[in-house]
Amino acid sequence: MNEIIFNGNKNVISGNLRRLRKLRGLTQDQLAARMQVVNVNLTQRLISRIERNERIGTDYELACLCRALGVTVEEMLADFYEEYPE
Repeated sequence: MNEIIFNGNKNVISGNLRRLRKLRGLTQDQLAARMQVVNVNLTQRLISRIERNERIGTDYELACLCRALGVTVEEMLADFYEEYPE
C-alpha cells in the first residue's frame, strides 16, 4: 500500500487544527465529542495523530472539523495557501 504524503506531510491542517482548537478553548476530548454529535467517529487519539501530522484527514473529516470549530475551510487551510500561493 502506498503511503499518502505531500511534501513530507500526512496532512496540511495539523498546525491550524491545534491552533484553532486551542483558540476556542477546546480539549481534544471536547472536539472529539463534537465530532461524535455529527456522526463522525474521530476520537481524541485520532485528533491527536492529525495534530501531530501522523494521520491523514479525510475530506468529510475536514468539513466536519471546520463546522465543529466554527471556521471556514479556507481558515483551516490557511497555512497551505500561504505556502503554495496560486
